[in-house]
Amino acid sequence: MTIRRSDDGIVVLDGVCAVEDAESLLQMLQATPAALVDWTHCRQLHTAVLQVIMASGGSPIGPCGDLWVQQWLAPKLPQKETVG
Repeated sequence: MTIRRSDDGIVVLDGVCAVEDAESLLQMLQATPAALVDWTHCRQLHTAVLQVIMASGGSPIGPCGDLWVQQWLAPKLPQKETVG
């Protein structure tokens, strides 16, 4: 599963997060709006998933594992430095 909730309540994006994952992420963030999103293990992030993150108003944790997103888009978002 590419989007899951960790034992401590953090929403973790892992591997290739495709367009289909945007709805799952949206549902998780609607259920717990204050949840942190850890995208450090995401190798590829579809823009629909990124749009959900941006619309949530949250700050992703750490550097994005998708190098293109990390280089070009992440600097535009507020971010938390580390997990936990």
